[in-house]
Amino acid sequence: MKKQFLTLFIALTAIFASAQKTVGDVKVDAKLAIEGQNLTLNGAGVREKLFMDMYVGSLYVTKKSTDGNAISAANEAMAIKLNIVSGLITSEKMTTAINEGFENSTGKKTAPLKAKIDKFKSFFKEKINKKDIFIIVYVPGEGVSVYKNGTKKGTIDGLDFKKALFGIWLGNKPADDDLKAGMLGK
Repeated sequence: MKKQFLTLFIALTAIFASAQKTVGDVKVDAKLAIEGQNLTLNGAGVREKLFMDMYVGSLYVTKKSTDGNAISAANEAMAIKLNIVSGLITSEKMTTAINEGFENSTGKKTAPLKAKIDKFKSFFKEKINKKDIFIIVYVPGEGVSVYKNGTKKGTIDGLDFKKALFGIWLGNKPADDDLKAGMLGK
């Protein structure tokens, strides 16, 4: 009986271990079901600034890949989950980071996306607290939807916007090189 219990315990531990991994102090799920999409963790990493952890970013996709540009350009369901781990992140700082990210992602060609970027920034105007969770999900034909702590903030249409947005983390000039590598499973 003890041997059977031990075997069952080991099997359950192995299943649970494969279902989650820890990045920073955040348990990252291996799967994400949202907006009717069943996505798999591609990778996760920590966004650092001045040697301090700001958030854990996790990338969920339908097909795993290590090519950030291909993921950003793909017209496939995917999501980025941001687990805020620092009380230093404010709405104002997030807006500044979003502006900088779109500038870097588009090669400073944000004018065609200005209205969409402004709408996206509005989803972050409420106070941001440590332990808040943002999920940014793209569904082909529907657009990018943003959730904060499980509440949908809105949707922005267009593959062009999605490419620029995901390029913030996965493009040639990402917000954080180590975070990009983690999200790409490297």
